[in-house]
Amino acid sequence: MKCVTLKKGRDWSTLQRHHWIFSGAIASYPEGYFDGELTPICSAEGVLVGHGFFNRKTSLAGRVVSFGDEEVYAALIRTLKAALQLRNPLIHSNETTAFRIINGEGDGFPGLVIDKYGPYLVTQTGALGMRKLLPWLIEQLKNLLPFEGIYDKSTGSSLKEEGIEPRTEILWGAVPERLEILEENIRFIVEIKKGQKTGFFLDQREMRNWVKTLSRGKKVLNGFCYTGGFSLAALFGGAARVDSVDISGPALQICRENVLLNGFDPNEHGFYQADVFDFLDQKQSEYDLVILDPPAFAKKKKDIPAALKGYQRIFSQAMRTMPSGSYLLMSSCSHYINQDLFENCVREAALRANRTFRIIGRHRLASDHPENPFHSESAYLKSLCVFLD
Repeated sequence: MKCVTLKKGRDWSTLQRHHWIFSGAIASYPEGYFDGELTPICSAEGVLVGHGFFNRKTSLAGRVVSFGDEEVYAALIRTLKAALQLRNPLIHSNETTAFRIINGEGDGFPGLVIDKYGPYLVTQTGALGMRKLLPWLIEQLKNLLPFEGIYDKSTGSSLKEEGIEPRTEILWGAVPERLEILEENIRFIVEIKKGQKTGFFLDQREMRNWVKTLSRGKKVLNGFCYTGGFSLAALFGGAARVDSVDISGPALQICRENVLLNGFDPNEHGFYQADVFDFLDQKQSEYDLVILDPPAFAKKKKDIPAALKGYQRIFSQAMRTMPSGSYLLMSSCSHYINQDLFENCVREAALRANRTFRIIGRHRLASDHPENPFHSESAYLKSLCVFLD
């Protein structure tokens, strides 16, 4: 059997259902192997341990898509159907029309994200093999899920290392420049092609629901507001006032449009185009609830020290002037900042600000963003909500 052969004793992670294989674990490739091709994976003893695709240009050389000796395409179809089954309540919901249908390793598809916005799909691939596999997956999806168009928005930093070009184009059907979605009956304008990620931060849905329950009668600050996901959640929760801050003028304009779209008066709330660090430095905080969900500060492992300093600085800035009895919700989507590092960072921020706090909750996973218990790296998003004494 032609297969990628692992070194002796280096098959343990694959046997534990971890989706990554690093170059140092590989003994040999089959003759004539083309990077990105699906291929069997064998132990040093010649035992078939799974199937995956490999790229010899990268240190993260292999991504496993099936384990054991199951026929690979049968396994992929089974995994795809299982992912859709998990989303059944959302697929048939009239209250939420935007959600994730494939969450990378969390759903058994390493290097792939697919989000659904109404009748349109947005894909992001971060690996050569997944880009090659994507046309086949799209054909399978056509038989399983109704949709009108697919847009590929693959622009991640990993693409250069993988040796593939970024891609932003329609793969099938038609996709509009902007559309309207529902999340728990809240209306949002989404710009798929111009927006961040696939257009909206779908992974914070359950946290937005939580913000609704915390907001009644409160003055709320949504830093790094983007197009106003948390801002609208606070308004629907009965906030007395919401101030939204973002450095992006176009994002802030859509935030304002979303406030108006849902029947609230934008003139009764604040919209500030500013760097959130500067905003917190210059404005005395009288907010009862502050939400800080910044972009990833650590995009590479070497960024960790600088990222921790950034998180500590901005969290301590908020804590320093917030009144006692207020709530601070902090998030990090940095893959390289794990939960322990994140919580230690929050403690350090409190010490710097000379504040004490109590933790009232951590991140609430959205059901369409599952974590893979065999692949800890799928747990990229952390949140901590604290009550400031």
